[in-house]
Amino acid sequence: MSASLRIGLTGGIASGKTAVANMFIDHDITVIDTDMVAREVVEPGEPGLAAVVEEFGNEILNADGSLDRARLRSVIFDDPDAKEKLEAILHPLIRKMTFAHAQSSGGPYQVFAVPLLAETDFNALVDRVLVIDCPGEMQLKRLMIRDGETETSARNILGAQASREDRLAIADDVITNTGSITDLQAEVERLHQKYLGLAGEVVR
Repeated sequence: MSASLRIGLTGGIASGKTAVANMFIDHDITVIDTDMVAREVVEPGEPGLAAVVEEFGNEILNADGSLDRARLRSVIFDDPDAKEKLEAILHPLIRKMTFAHAQSSGGPYQVFAVPLLAETDFNALVDRVLVIDCPGEMQLKRLMIRDGETETSARNILGAQASREDRLAIADDVITNTGSITDLQAEVERLHQKYLGLAGEVVR
């Protein structure tokens, strides 16, 4: 039986999405990570991989038949048409598998962790959007420390994502992640209680 309330969790890279997702898991809430689902839909034997190969050719495969992600990234890099074709193949499959996971999971509500929620139409498929927010310069510093990026490369990565303003524009709830882990835990606890209350009011 699926949960009746779906929360879309998003935020810019290095904003703290994973930490927040893990805190919801600590509350025994199902969290479905669409990054993980995106890997599932292109595993060997999956229709998604077959469709990607049909579009881009066998050169995007490793010798063992698995997807060569680095090669695929190089194919679509700086090619908007190729990127759109890939997204047209994968996004419907990712949505379908995400909801299949949701249907097989229980709980009063579920969290869909969607890094590119603001860049796609996934927000139309959830009941509420929770944005993890922090100032751009803090995000930049975290990215450089976490991933060892140079300032230039980190700024390029941030520039390729939806803007902070675009994410906040679709938010129903916001956690401003500028404090301590304890502060973050308190915010998640607050929202957990809120979502428990809302879940009792939602009827599908």
